[in-house]
Amino acid sequence: MSSCTFAPTLSLRGSIAVLCGTLLAPLALAVETGHEGHQHDAPELSPTVITAIAPSSPLTVVTNPKDPRQPVPASDGADYLKTIPGFSAIRAGGTNGDPVLRGMFGSRLNILTNGGLMLGACPNRMDAPTSYISPETYDRLTVIKGPQSVIWGPGGSAGTVLFEREPEQFGALGSRVNASLMAGSNGRFDKVLDAAAGNRLGYVRFVGNQSRSDDYEDGNGDTVPSRWDKWNGDVSLGWTPDADTLLELTAGKGDGESRYAGRGMDGAQFKRESLGLRFEKSNLGEVLDKVEAQVYYNYADHVMDNYSLRTPSGTGMMAGPMAAAVDRRTLGARIKATWRWADVQLISGMDAQTNEHRARSAMGVDTYKDKAWEKDADFHNYGAFSELTWYATGADRLITGARLDRASAKDFRSDSATSGNTRADTLPSGFVRYEHDLAALSATTYIGLGHAQRFPDYWELFSPDQGPAGSANAFDSIKPEKTTQLDFGIQYQGERLDAWASGYVGQIRDYILFDYRTGMMGMSSTQAQNVDARIMGGELGAGYKLTEHWKADATLAYAWGKNSSDGKALPQMPPLESRLGLTYSRDDWSVGSLWRLVSAQNRIAENQGNVVGKDYQKSGGFGVFSLNGAYKVNRNLKLSAGVDNLFDKAYAEHLNLAGNAGFGYPADDPRAVNEPGRTFWTKVDISF
Repeated sequence: MSSCTFAPTLSLRGSIAVLCGTLLAPLALAVETGHEGHQHDAPELSPTVITAIAPSSPLTVVTNPKDPRQPVPASDGADYLKTIPGFSAIRAGGTNGDPVLRGMFGSRLNILTNGGLMLGACPNRMDAPTSYISPETYDRLTVIKGPQSVIWGPGGSAGTVLFEREPEQFGALGSRVNASLMAGSNGRFDKVLDAAAGNRLGYVRFVGNQSRSDDYEDGNGDTVPSRWDKWNGDVSLGWTPDADTLLELTAGKGDGESRYAGRGMDGAQFKRESLGLRFEKSNLGEVLDKVEAQVYYNYADHVMDNYSLRTPSGTGMMAGPMAAAVDRRTLGARIKATWRWADVQLISGMDAQTNEHRARSAMGVDTYKDKAWEKDADFHNYGAFSELTWYATGADRLITGARLDRASAKDFRSDSATSGNTRADTLPSGFVRYEHDLAALSATTYIGLGHAQRFPDYWELFSPDQGPAGSANAFDSIKPEKTTQLDFGIQYQGERLDAWASGYVGQIRDYILFDYRTGMMGMSSTQAQNVDARIMGGELGAGYKLTEHWKADATLAYAWGKNSSDGKALPQMPPLESRLGLTYSRDDWSVGSLWRLVSAQNRIAENQGNVVGKDYQKSGGFGVFSLNGAYKVNRNLKLSAGVDNLFDKAYAEHLNLAGNAGFGYPADDPRAVNEPGRTFWTKVDISF
């Protein structure tokens, strides 16, 4: 980060440290004097390391992101999601990848933090929404695969991801602390503190973290530009006058920097500001059971440059220092109510969201700060939804939902052919799913049909250089995307064997596709267009207790897509991937292994993709073997360690950017950025 922005960052970090100390003093006193008033016992640390996550119920995965996991504990939201079968990420270096679920990317995946939407600002998604998320600072991660929920906002045709912090519940005066330290190869060092204190009437909670790493070395021993340094701090104040009422105010800030081997610029600033207010009232009556309301504000202030974390190339378009600043303010609200009858539950409500985007840029070191902000886009969405569950019998459930959205966008670009124009659409979405419990087999089967209509997002309307032939630009012509998908599967839970399988088949009308083109003098451009597509695939997994102490597990994930308009493969599809794990656990310790196998990807659509990446070459398969161990010293202290990529394999993910010429990668021969070589890490978790 440049010297002009470093001082404020130190000041804010200092403020957070003071706040942390202020909170810890009464917490320590409470522990010493025996005031243990938390209604829930301190979570007992598990003596294992997470290598794969299985579904908790049909199409839904719920996990605790605080648990140590392998590969090396995640630095951002996308990194953690890769532990869940079906997820991958578009990589560009060390951190801040962009998550992909079943080959679907961007706003096809709804990502919410505490019920609010945090939108990045970079036109090329350098600051994807997950780049502002530190997974370990949240209590629960929920993933809903497919268009099988309508209560979390518009879009989400591929799925919904919820990072949530649960409200605190204290009886008498009490406190709790969760903390962790993690150190690893390449200068990796993470610190996390999550502390709370309160009584039956309310609580205060502080969550803070810092994560940093140097450039890593790949399996060939070559240094990959990838270092980062990021931090977050959030405070929650809750009022709980009785067991059924919650009023919570939250506020947070964060910042960071990161450099990318696969981009022409680095992220010199990732400032975040967040505010939220939520109200919950439960047990209201015999029919109306619960009312929930929230408002949220999220602000992203992002700076990209080619001089803070690298030296300008001196040749070509990026010869001299240059920088671009972008920001986005998002304001949203949601209100929903839950009604319960004898065998029916109904959740119904409304939500709204508006955001505006601005930009400024200039040549020279920090000269962009002298430029005025220019607003280029404004988005609005208003929606109404209902989701009904009918418990037909003890073994049969029918879940159905519908929502209607009114979405609009306005073009404020002064140099655009559509400057001053507004476009709007009314978009229906819905689903129906049947679940059946097979008591004789201890299994649950399900089948669901969902339809989601998605308004084009900022990156699809404003980032492309062109729209379809004959149009003024992408804003003028790109149509909303319409996904119809059938999801089906089975889950089995036995005494020694747990197994699950899920599959999907879908049709996407007006799929939004990017074409990358090279024109005169080697200048590249992007064109957005609508095509029709077909998708299918699935995930399966099993865990088997070989003996009292040995357990084996395996997962498999596959995604397939076809551009049915042109007869080509759908670009940016991850290859077939499998994870094989073997764990030995006894009493308070465990050792485990993870063998990740990824096949070659030969089905590509050259020079087509999305706003972040494109298919530029086929990729080879690879296998990576890792080891881990954990020891629970006592109920409150756990040590874990691991070595990722034990055999120092040189490999690259298929969903990856090509190395940038500014870092010495060949400009005329695209080469994927390699992943880290052998990596050691160790982690300490404390909870009391």
